[in-house]
Amino acid sequence: MAIESIERVLNMVIDIEQAPRKGERRISNRFPIERDVRYRGTRPGLRPGCGKTINISSSGVLFTTEIDIPVGVRVELSISWPVELAGGCPLKLVARGKVVRNSRDRAAIEIEKYEFRTSGMSSELHTMLTGS
Repeated sequence: MAIESIERVLNMVIDIEQAPRKGERRISNRFPIERDVRYRGTRPGLRPGCGKTINISSSGVLFTTEIDIPVGVRVELSISWPVELAGGCPLKLVARGKVVRNSRDRAAIEIEKYEFRTSGMSSELHTMLTGS
């Protein structure tokens, strides 16, 4: 499945989630998806770590952490994605955002930007190829 197709499906989910639901304050539905996640601060000072996603929506991710990540800190998450490109190339969802709530072993981010990448592509190579 091409990355464009995956993004089209994600956009359809976003459209469905925008429909109002009685008694629900959240704008987006949360899907209970447990995947491996690696996180790191977008600025120095936060020790990188690993965890598991607890749920994902079009606007946020709740995940387990090894450390307490303070509210307001910007992080980048790299989430193993359950769909592969044609030919068996694994994907990851890379999401950036700000921690909006936390507890001792969990954090929730509000997604500000996301993209799908092949799992084998380093950030440096991605920057070289895309200029971003």
